[in-house]
Amino acid sequence: MPVSASARADLTARSIPYMTLSTGTSSSMTGPPPPMPHYLSAEGRAMKRFAVEGNAILTGGAGTLALVNARALLEHGLSGLALFDLDPSHADIAIQSLRTDFPNAQIVTKRLNVTDAAQVEQAVEETAAELGSADILCCFAGVVGCQHAIDMTPDEWRRTLDVNTTGAFFCAQAVARKQTSLTLPCAITLIASISAHRTNYPQPQAAYNASKAALLSLKSSLAAEWAGYGIRVNSISPGYMDTVLNEGEGLADARRVWAERCPLGRMGSPEELTGLVVLLSGGAGSYITGADFVVDGGQCCF
Repeated sequence: MPVSASARADLTARSIPYMTLSTGTSSSMTGPPPPMPHYLSAEGRAMKRFAVEGNAILTGGAGTLALVNARALLEHGLSGLALFDLDPSHADIAIQSLRTDFPNAQIVTKRLNVTDAAQVEQAVEETAAELGSADILCCFAGVVGCQHAIDMTPDEWRRTLDVNTTGAFFCAQAVARKQTSLTLPCAITLIASISAHRTNYPQPQAAYNASKAALLSLKSSLAAEWAGYGIRVNSISPGYMDTVLNEGEGLADARRVWAERCPLGRMGSPEELTGLVVLLSGGAGSYITGADFVVDGGQCCF
């Protein structure tokens, strides 16, 4: 269809918005951190270096990866925790264990669908009202489906992209809006995958791979756009993790293939992600943004 003269004139006359980067001065939202207090002992300095302050939201909060990392953040000083999930009650025992082990921390749960922007916005508002802020966001919510691309239905494709990519964006956007309204910085960690870097074998999962690759681009875009607000955005790309999603006799052959193609010869333990999550969520990661960290036992070497 030909473009009308008026439409062409509107197109050529348009202007675009520009990003505003930070100046990095001490008065900006990205100024250098204060020096380590001189009166601290070596042990005190080590503890402070990896301290995690403030409140965190973890999506997919009833899942193994989120719960393991929630515990790690609490161990490093997190004062408030909100676990977002379609059904947090699936992890009632584990969540109560967190409350028992960290009685001074405020721990809440929110039932929501991350693909519903209105639900996400409301949950973030409620969390900020209850905890005081939303200083950390870790997006663990995700789905995986193994289908041959030629047989994939439109609904299967859209569901995977909606949860893994669009859902992560909705959560990041809602947290960024809340923190900027409070004039507070924020650390956002998107959970991508080695599937964002290379095609998996032997399982076909084109939708999942595409959804995770999109997170890498999203991470970089948000890191650039939101730096001036003091919002750092990074991603972690785990390899095959030994969780319930990868268990069962039906996956025995696939697990063998995954291990054989890994230089370290095994799948990863959920605990092996916690160091990076703590690093990116706290002051130790204050100069890290727009980065992706592959944690895969060396699988991406091949």
